[in-house]
Amino acid sequence: MHALNPDKLHHSKWTAVAPKHKEKHFIVTKLVRDEEENVVQVVLEAVLTRREFTLPWQALKDDETWRMGWK
Repeated sequence: MHALNPDKLHHSKWTAVAPKHKEKHFIVTKLVRDEEENVVQVVLEAVLTRREFTLPWQALKDDETWRMGWK
């Protein structure tokens, strides 16, 4: 499990362990915050297709789904 600081995820790079639709590399393009300015979700953009996905930032801690950086 990755030790992550949600406030520092913006512009971070991620690799999908099991790529779908040839989308392997992603970059965090936006942090979604709640009323108390806590990060609750991140928006990931696939580098190849530019498709965006929104997911809870804690999902990036799953080593079986995501790897930090582009591998």
